[in-house]
Amino acid sequence: MISFNTFPAQDGRMNVMIVDDEHDVKILFQQKFRREIRSGRLELHFAFSGEAALEYIERKGERFFALVLSDINMPGMNGLELLRRIKQRFHGLTVAMITAYGDEENYRKAFEYGCADYFTKPISFDALKEKILAAN
Repeated sequence: MISFNTFPAQDGRMNVMIVDDEHDVKILFQQKFRREIRSGRLELHFAFSGEAALEYIERKGERFFALVLSDINMPGMNGLELLRRIKQRFHGLTVAMITAYGDEENYRKAFEYGCADYFTKPISFDALKEKILAAN
């Protein structure tokens, strides 16, 4: 079970950032969480690189986000480096990793760096949704 930030939801809405260099991930997440978005329980924010994610978190503030979900394999700053930097700068921010590869080394590093959960693609959106909504 993901242990989310204890920060209160903004206006009753849980803010979740998705970090992935694949732009079609945005459409997929919006489709899978459309009911929760429409009802105002959840707001999704997207960053398409690790660098952009760090800038976004800096701008909004650590307490804005309940969760960051990051892909591991991205050009430039990969997800593990993003996780490491988030945990150095924003200690209380919960980060879960997503990967298409069942790489044992990445799995070990992710938890060593402070990952809260680890999902492999294809993502079970039912399981992910259950974990996110249980925390809200």
